[in-house]
Amino acid sequence: MLRVTGLSKTYATTVVRDVTLDIRPGRIHALLGGNGSGKSTLLKMIAGVVPADPGGTLTVQGRSYDSREYGAAGAAAGGLRFVHQDLGLVDPLSIAENFALASGYPRPLWVDDRALVADTTRELARHGLPFDARMPVGALRPSDRTRVAIARALRGADQTGLTLVLDEPTASLPLAEVTSLLNSLRALREAGHGIVFVTHRLGEVLAVADDVTILRDGAVAASGPVSDFDEQRILTEIAGHAPQRLVADTRDFAGEPVVLAVRDLSAGPLRGIDLDLHAGEIVGVAGLVGSGRSSMLRALFGDLPSQGEVHLHGRQLQIRSSADAVAAGIALVPEDRLREAAFPEFAIWENLSAASTKGFRRWYGLSARAARHAAPAIMRDFRVRAHSAVAALSSLSGGNQQKVILARWMQHSPSVLLLDEPTQGVDAVARDEIHRLVRRSVDAGATALVVSSDIEELEQLCHSVVVLQEGRVATRLRGHDVHSDTIIAAMQQAPHPAEPDPGM
Repeated sequence: MLRVTGLSKTYATTVVRDVTLDIRPGRIHALLGGNGSGKSTLLKMIAGVVPADPGGTLTVQGRSYDSREYGAAGAAAGGLRFVHQDLGLVDPLSIAENFALASGYPRPLWVDDRALVADTTRELARHGLPFDARMPVGALRPSDRTRVAIARALRGADQTGLTLVLDEPTASLPLAEVTSLLNSLRALREAGHGIVFVTHRLGEVLAVADDVTILRDGAVAASGPVSDFDEQRILTEIAGHAPQRLVADTRDFAGEPVVLAVRDLSAGPLRGIDLDLHAGEIVGVAGLVGSGRSSMLRALFGDLPSQGEVHLHGRQLQIRSSADAVAAGIALVPEDRLREAAFPEFAIWENLSAASTKGFRRWYGLSARAARHAAPAIMRDFRVRAHSAVAALSSLSGGNQQKVILARWMQHSPSVLLLDEPTQGVDAVARDEIHRLVRRSVDAGATALVVSSDIEELEQLCHSVVVLQEGRVATRLRGHDVHSDTIIAAMQQAPHPAEPDPGM
């Protein structure tokens, strides 16, 4: 269905080098690699939106193109459908209008909004999406935006000869939605379609993929049927060496000083949350969508009106705004970094210095030169891989962008780290690096509250896990009870009033 031969791409340096790839009908082909390995650039060349270097060939549905003449028209004619990592949605427009941007109006001779809304409503229903087609995309949660983008790409998916290319489609989806999407992919495979599936979640690869290609430093490091791979080999091929994974820490922190104490916190869906976080402790937060996970972090950061008491190092805080939280030493890394934490077109050094001007003040004001001068050392310390501190943040891979956001806060040694999906959309190597940075921060005496829909991440990173149900603490798991099976079982239990926990 799709054959790529000798494809390369050079900017200031070569980012994709002599890649060959075959996508066959009725098979799911996982395209893997670390952040910065060239996956997204390769997909953009296959889509025809980024021109490849001379010398390569792309064959779509039997028609061959020289890399210099191939474009988006050839991709569309060959039945290639894409969901890119940046989704390509326009927030102020409605869901229906975003559908029209991709494939036009149902009646091509004129603009018929009524027909468009009706057609979009049918497509949303076909994929189990209970949204009003007239609502703006910007009002959706990140996971729902991804689901809408996938539904838009699958519009008319019953046609023959479809090649569906998905770049990190499950990165922001909770477990139940991931399972639904994987089932959809299986159905498309059974219908004879070819699928290119980019993901950092190796369990998904082993669950649904038929073939695997792994990129490293822009070139193919390994390729073959999925039966030739296990998780250890995949990680080794991605990193270029056998990875050393962090193991769960089962220490008891009850005797350590309490850094953050929360009493009777209510905000949004939250009702009467009591919680203690000790020095050196990483506390995970698990729960189904709507349980109040992210609301807890936003309330503690002053980004959501709340009631209750918050004590930091024994002193009661009055957090009326995010500025109050920052001044107290509380840092937040939100779920959607590009929309809520990053300045994508600003330089790396500007993003690093955005949270605090400490060290950059001069008698005449702020010194951009001092901030630029400090950035390279911070980048080395946090293993941010970039050509220069003056490069735009948008030029970095997702994992390196996330490390810049973390470095922005951690360089100032906050007392409390609030992390919402900290490794969402990053590769396995960057994930481990981020985990080590979090561990390093709390080892210095801070504490961290980590929301994650990745249960394996909670198991590996956290010392204890709080499970929320309907805005209340259902249970808190500690030590050896912090295990994937135990966490999932606690999330699935029927809600009931939690018993008082003196160690909360």
